[in-house]
Amino acid sequence: MRILALDYGAARTGVAVSDATGTLASPLTVVKKASSATGLQELAGIVRREQAELVIVGLPVSLDAREHAQAREVRSFVARLVRELNVPVRTYDERFTTKVAAERGGAAGIDARAAAVLLEDYLRSAAVPE
Repeated sequence: MRILALDYGAARTGVAVSDATGTLASPLTVVKKASSATGLQELAGIVRREQAELVIVGLPVSLDAREHAQAREVRSFVARLVRELNVPVRTYDERFTTKVAAERGGAAGIDARAAAVLLEDYLRSAAVPE
């Protein structure tokens, strides 16, 4: 299953994608102003082009596990995204993804790398039997 991950930001949203087996995550691109009509259309096009069957959006949760203004903004974005896509959209705890992406470095921009870190974490958690 190909999964797309989004590290949402009001200005820039990092995008990463898994391989077809759902085991490897790769940074893909950055979408500017993803919550705008143009940004949402661009994301829908990426989902179609990558043949993603699921979209994961990073949810910024504080260290005390509470949601603040930024998390509410992400939930609003997710509600708009759901109306644009024909695949399931889920949120996933994104704590520390940007920090880990910055430490790793790489050719891709920090936002796309953060989305890849988010996706790697999601894929690992989904592979763990409950």
